[in-house]
Amino acid sequence: MKTETYSTVVIGDGQAGLATEYFLRIIHEDFIISDQESQVGDSWRKRWDSLRLFTPSQYDGLPGFPFPAKRGTLPTKDDMANYLLNYATKFSLPIELNTKVIELRKISESYEIITENGSLFSDFVIVTTGTNPVAHIPEFAKELDKGIVQIHSSEYKNPAQFPGLNTLVVGAGTSGVEIALELSKIRKTMLSGKATPHIPDFIFRYVGRVYWWFAHNVLTLKTPVGRKVSLKIRSGGAPLISVSLNDIKNARVEHLARLKGVRNGLPQLEDGRIVSVDSIVWATGYKLDYSWIKIDTLNIKGWPETRRGIAENTKGIYFIGMLFQFGLTSGLVGGIGRDAAYVVKHLHKSKKSVRSSVRQRVA
Repeated sequence: MKTETYSTVVIGDGQAGLATEYFLRIIHEDFIISDQESQVGDSWRKRWDSLRLFTPSQYDGLPGFPFPAKRGTLPTKDDMANYLLNYATKFSLPIELNTKVIELRKISESYEIITENGSLFSDFVIVTTGTNPVAHIPEFAKELDKGIVQIHSSEYKNPAQFPGLNTLVVGAGTSGVEIALELSKIRKTMLSGKATPHIPDFIFRYVGRVYWWFAHNVLTLKTPVGRKVSLKIRSGGAPLISVSLNDIKNARVEHLARLKGVRNGLPQLEDGRIVSVDSIVWATGYKLDYSWIKIDTLNIKGWPETRRGIAENTKGIYFIGMLFQFGLTSGLVGGIGRDAAYVVKHLHKSKKSVRSSVRQRVA
């Protein structure tokens, strides 16, 4: 088992990790990125076959490298995966793949990142794994009849995966609506859940530049309206973009009440209705899991205690890629660069402050 020492270790090589490394490279920081995937961009490659980004290509680039596509086009998930791979290559970013992090802990004045391949030691750690690492499926799903095929949306690829008679999609967020629309083309499909507010398509297509400016610069934690939107999104989920309940209606997908539990092995809705289905797609989101972080930087709900990604209780720990970290666009590829720049700037200042303090003590 090997051991290596760096000034900074970045955990996660998704868009947040790559944007962070871009700025670390600019300040000539000694760093490495650790990721469990076998290739840069794999987190996108694993998503369902027909997935496209809902933001046009001009808003899908990371710092220093615009997305290489015609303005107004919606990149596929493979387009994004390949873009991230090319980004890492273009800037020669040092990445250790096939390296799953098992534990992060503090040792003396630095940190140890324990991986399956050995340990990394550093003065600074930037966690860019995001807040959606573990698929969430309700506990009562175990009570469903064993003949009902169940998959989470993170495992969904295409309609050919499972029986094609009656399918229930649980969860009316963007992923749930998109999957229900695709399934409805070849089978009877039902959608269960309360949809989040819908942002009309014309906003992106015809006034996209103005909307992006508003979302990026006004809907932030610095403004009253931004803080209000932040609370709504954190409690109720992100808004529907590129799809709507009108699309569900036009596709003749039956929109049902929320799923309450199980009765006699079948799904039961909040209105008491029992639904007979052959398969279920759980588009029910993800569970937060920072249990591998053995440092006092999480609150009682398991969320990092940070100010714009800077850990409040522990020096040298940072987070990037969290929902509404600073603004609405923090969760989008084209907006994550701002958070990365802010965090790296703080890290750089902290490092210079430490060096200055050491020089003063020596003198």
